[in-house]
Amino acid sequence: MQKYSTMKLKINSSGEKVQLAFVLILFFISFYGNAQLKGGHILGAMGLQSGTQTPERTLSVYIPGYIYSASSLRNGDGDKVGNPDVTMFITGVGASYVTDFKILGANYGATILLAGASNTIQGSYIDSKSDFAFTDMYIQPVQLGWHNKKADFVFSYQLYLPTGKYELGGSNNSGLGMFMNEFSAGTTLFFNDKKTFHFSALASYEINGKKKDTDIKTGDILSIEGGLGKTFYCMNAEKTAPKGIFNAGLIYYLQYKVSDDKIPVGSILVVEPDKDRVGGLGAEVNYLHIGSMTSAGFRWIGEVNAINRFQGNTFFITLAHVFSFKKE
Repeated sequence: MQKYSTMKLKINSSGEKVQLAFVLILFFISFYGNAQLKGGHILGAMGLQSGTQTPERTLSVYIPGYIYSASSLRNGDGDKVGNPDVTMFITGVGASYVTDFKILGANYGATILLAGASNTIQGSYIDSKSDFAFTDMYIQPVQLGWHNKKADFVFSYQLYLPTGKYELGGSNNSGLGMFMNEFSAGTTLFFNDKKTFHFSALASYEINGKKKDTDIKTGDILSIEGGLGKTFYCMNAEKTAPKGIFNAGLIYYLQYKVSDDKIPVGSILVVEPDKDRVGGLGAEVNYLHIGSMTSAGFRWIGEVNAINRFQGNTFFITLAHVFSFKKE
């Protein structure tokens, strides 16, 4: 009987060990899963003629205004699970210069943007509202543009530097706390000789590094943006030359998380099982006054079919002045 009791004790002990191991495995799986963290790419920054580079020997100085209003939080089935009160805002000053220097037949250009942000969204969870502060810096050191009769093409490399404030679990973060590298390629197709009827698509692939002082890593993200539009030339009173260029049309964007987010054991972040995605459809109007070489643009995109992320409305306003250095 004593031998039987000892054997039973050993069996029970072994069973408890197996059960404990199973629990630990589930623990590790649940905490090293696929969290839906946000990348640096700002959806809605590109729209009509997203595959076209500005003319050579021009410097564009611009002030963007980005507003994202989240109206709902969607789960892995696309069902509404929350009513967030989150409105993210970004503005700053940027500059883009296109040279007449050629690389592989394309004009070389570069862009930089210094901006501030408030209520920075970190991922598919409700953040505490953050004050307006300096956010991550955007630099595009390589921008190549080709112009052809029926189509334009662009290729670029850009990076986001973690210059904004970030602390894991912080309630007042203005940045995402990670280096981000992104490659983009796109085209604008023209359907008539005057290039006044066009369709564009720009694909951007974002590769993210680990967040500051952590092993948390946001997965790679694919974004596609563009639009279908019409260009109108506003003529002067004498009907001899255009005084302005007006663009209007439908715009869209799509964004997909391509690879899994990585969150180590012990993280305070919420883990979601499915990679996030979202689509959006809206409209854009923009106008360039040729005499002053000043432009203004407005975009609105309403989001649809969001999975494991916020769904809402994007508004993008841009004011710009273009300096031309072309020789007369």
